[in-house]
Amino acid sequence: MNKIVLIGAGSTQFGLGTIGDIFKSKVLEGSTIVLHDINPESLENTKKISEKYKEELNVKCNILATTNLKEALKNANFCIISIEAGDRFKLWDQDWQIPLDFGLKQIMGENGGPGGLFHSLRIAPEIVKICDEIVKVCPDAFIFNYSNPMQRVCHSVTTKYPDLKFTGLCHEIASMERQLPTLMETDYSNIEIKAGGLNHFSILIDVKYKDTQKDGYPIIRKKFKEYYSTLVNDHEGFLSEPGAERGLFFNLYEKYNFLPITTDSHLGEYIQWAHKVVDQEAINHFYNNYKKKCMTYYENVSYSAFFDKNNKEMNERIVPIIEAIIEDSNIEEEAVNIPNKKFIDKVPDNIVVEVPGILNKNGVTGVKLENYPSSFGTLLNNQSGVIELTTEAVLKKSKQSAYLALLADPVVDDAVAAEKLLNKMLETQKDYLGYLN
Repeated sequence: MNKIVLIGAGSTQFGLGTIGDIFKSKVLEGSTIVLHDINPESLENTKKISEKYKEELNVKCNILATTNLKEALKNANFCIISIEAGDRFKLWDQDWQIPLDFGLKQIMGENGGPGGLFHSLRIAPEIVKICDEIVKVCPDAFIFNYSNPMQRVCHSVTTKYPDLKFTGLCHEIASMERQLPTLMETDYSNIEIKAGGLNHFSILIDVKYKDTQKDGYPIIRKKFKEYYSTLVNDHEGFLSEPGAERGLFFNLYEKYNFLPITTDSHLGEYIQWAHKVVDQEAINHFYNNYKKKCMTYYENVSYSAFFDKNNKEMNERIVPIIEAIIEDSNIEEEAVNIPNKKFIDKVPDNIVVEVPGILNKNGVTGVKLENYPSSFGTLLNNQSGVIELTTEAVLKKSKQSAYLALLADPVVDDAVAAEKLLNKMLETQKDYLGYLN
């Protein structure tokens, strides 16, 4: 039977959501689910709730919980990582606001730009440490990472351990399932897509109707402005109000003639001219609203929602992916984050890109995106040096490499300010960045 390890299982949405999906799976009946977290209280809470619904639903599986990572990993077939280092919003506020204080005009500050660097420098070392143990204990396991900043975290791991079966997964591609049926006036089951780029910086390359093989872009272009002007944004399950920031999204679509996968302003974290076209007030409004909802989400959450046996939809994408690997299905997953192997031209082979992937007993194999627009590929390639230098900073514990990563970032236009910013962040976040020297 399969052993599935959830690392970061104390997170209610990730832990219980994934366990609820496993409970729905016939393929995974009889599996052992191992819950791991460094917080014993939240870990025990997840285990207690899971056991309760296991009994109520008469699910055939074993549930174990431990704060000992090495113990959790013994004989693991699948490892799923979803962690954060420290207080998410307190640190995110610092990542976003402090660079602005030094005159570096970044957007959001979570995955790209200076803020994305500091986020990466905190969390990538922790995930590399987890993979250090995986290499020792269960090197043949399939590993899936949900943690951001996706491309920098994944690049750090795949650079140190190129032979690990390590794949990054993100919810963002699900926006196509929500949006395209309305735009194309058909069920999503009748839509075939090819999308790719970097995580949170990806575009829809090709879209067609399965039944007729007719190109879907003409009707998307016809309905684009009306539809996206009134779209209510859904970010990790939290709805924003109509009128959320769309300036950059519209700008990219108009300039490059391809639909960005990400509707929110995370796109702007990678572009030096983003601050000129975005509505910063709308971004602030969205962020504050999202933060408030996240902070209060679990006060009134009904755990039964994760275990609704009448709801066949999955909370996460991971269970169908595991099923496809076990059953050697050779099916296509719309978006996986893996090292580029000529999947996207213009991007170096070692950079982790987001592309479709084929799932079978060997794990995840990327799909080449033919005729990827070189114009947008150039934007992607602007991030290559930033990603490589971030990984160098993480693996070599190098402050100098972190500084050079800032200088390589297209958002950074002031070397003196970048040096002052780095020193400020090293002091402000010394509990997490103190390893850099």
